Amino acid sequence: MQRRKFVQAAFAGASAMMVADTFGKTRSKKGFKVDSGKDRFNEPIKYRGVNPNDVKISAKDTDGQLSVFEYVGFQKIGPPLHVHFNQDEIFYVVEGEYLFQVDTEKSTLKAGDTIFLPQNVPHTWLQLSDKGKLVYFLQPAGQMEEFFKKMNELKGPPSEELVQQIHHAHGMKIVGPPISL
Repeated sequence: MQRRKFVQAAFAGASAMMVADTFGKTRSKKGFKVDSGKDRFNEPIKYRGVNPNDVKISAKDTDGQLSVFEYVGFQKIGPPLHVHFNQDEIFYVVEGEYLFQVDTEKSTLKAGDTIFLPQNVPHTWLQLSDKGKLVYFLQPAGQMEEFFKKMNELKGPPSEELVQQIHHAHGMKIVGPPISL
């Protein structure tokens, strides 16, 4: 009999915590617009100091459930092969051409194409065209905004050790080099 009461109490407690977690959030009740070429909070982030990587929907807007970024590339570059421990990523190519690698499989994407990158699977991409634009989603949002801000603050090229530390602090790990042509 006592075991049944314990199970019932545990279930009731867990249910109450889930309800409190759902209704205790501070999610905004209003929609918003982010203008073209603008960052959600007017705090633009430059990937590698050149390429705009603007927050369009912040983790703060969704209680950490989703974040959306717009990347405009002016260089034929991409990130090192890496994994996100807790986020799936979805990339939509708005303009240009990109080579994506998911685990060991490579795919070329052009404007209008979409690719899904599951968490804990190594992935990277390389911009192939002179100019490109991506819109990408992270679900759950994780700490990508903080990661990009931290990388943007660096003065000069960081050591590999520092880059790996920053990745780990934000739920990621570098597992290989970037794609090269």
